[in-house]
Amino acid sequence: MFYRFFQSKEEAMHALGDQLFLEKNPFEAVRGRSDLNGLQKIREMLALDRADKEREALSAQAVSILKDPRILASAVEANRRVLTPLWLELIEEGRRDGSIRTEYAKELSELLPLVNFWMMPSVFPADAEAVRRKCRFVAEVLAAMGLPIIEEEMYQRAENLMGSGKREREE
Repeated sequence: MFYRFFQSKEEAMHALGDQLFLEKNPFEAVRGRSDLNGLQKIREMLALDRADKEREALSAQAVSILKDPRILASAVEANRRVLTPLWLELIEEGRRDGSIRTEYAKELSELLPLVNFWMMPSVFPADAEAVRRKCRFVAEVLAAMGLPIIEEEMYQRAENLMGSGKREREE
């Protein structure tokens, strides 16, 4: 019955991920808030995303299947198609209200979905220290580009994902 609806477990994971995203889209949750400027909306969206334990668990499980180049390419394409316009909308809002000062809104909106893949040890092998360094690097680069969105608790999220991938490799 499973294969009647899905060609593979990877396809099922993508469908589940898409459904979770659409049901609890953190971009939509902040879109209409008039009490936040663009930068605050991005930070709030990231906080909402971090607080979603169900999505966090699915992300941790998906890390190992991203070793398959077809699945990785499909995930990159889905993120480019779905997330890039959402990032661009928030960055442009921040530019309009003055909370974000960058000349690279389009480029940053394309880069941000890719950063998650770069941080995954299953895609770019790294130990816990290397992941921490990558987090600091991304924070500094984004801040230098006028988008200071990385906050301290985001480092913990990356380390948690790193720990999940490590546990899977040991099993």
